[in-house]
Amino acid sequence: MGERTMDGSAGDADYGVIGASYSGYRQPDPRLAAAITRALGDARTVLNIGAGAGSYEPTDRQVTAVEPSASMRAQRPSGLPRAVDATAEHLPFEDDSFDASMTTFSVHQWGDVGAGLREMRRVTRGPAVILTCDPTLVDRFWLTEYAPEVIATEARRYPSLTSFSEAFDGRMRSAVVPIPLDCTDGFHEAYYGRPEMLLDPKARLSCSAWSFVADEVRDRFVRELGADLDSGAWDERHGQLRTRAQYEGSLVLVVAEP
Repeated sequence: MGERTMDGSAGDADYGVIGASYSGYRQPDPRLAAAITRALGDARTVLNIGAGAGSYEPTDRQVTAVEPSASMRAQRPSGLPRAVDATAEHLPFEDDSFDASMTTFSVHQWGDVGAGLREMRRVTRGPAVILTCDPTLVDRFWLTEYAPEVIATEARRYPSLTSFSEAFDGRMRSAVVPIPLDCTDGFHEAYYGRPEMLLDPKARLSCSAWSFVADEVRDRFVRELGADLDSGAWDERHGQLRTRAQYEGSLVLVVAEP
């Protein structure tokens, strides 16, 4: 397991530094939430690991949230339960404590993914639901033309689907999740048809991969994408995305059964 930062963040990113804009730019999208809800089935007690500010936590069930980052815990709305300060690799719960467990856009932050997934399985009686990205698909996104270093960072950090299968002894399924054009959750592919959004530094800050690249990469990205938007070059290559209702990229939902 990796060292925790002063903020308490686990893994390789310090959310005390990059987490300030999350609540404004990473709003849960109801269509993604619906996919998670279906996967949770009829579970009444749910563990949310790496819960952050509470995105995608169901409000009609008894939720226990785990979040190591003090900054992210502080952003949780007052109507949500207070989050337990713990990491995925060391969950402070007895075996089979919850009907279901979930984690969204978090597993790539775990210091030891295999250990975290095994812990997730240990404390869960029913389905373990994981919203993540398939690292073999991230380079299909147009961002790779402007910031290949960012895409390479994402491909390196996201666990492979094989690693999920190994941790869950093959008892899992996965499916690509379509991303709507007006997606309110500002991960990279959410802006597939709205490239101007990624010129906003706060939008980029809400995607942790940008914290791993040099300032020169960010400057080049803004300069080159801005120029292509002004000249119409981006639209010549990708303009059809502006009206595509859904985009099937690297976003996947993994569901592991006991």
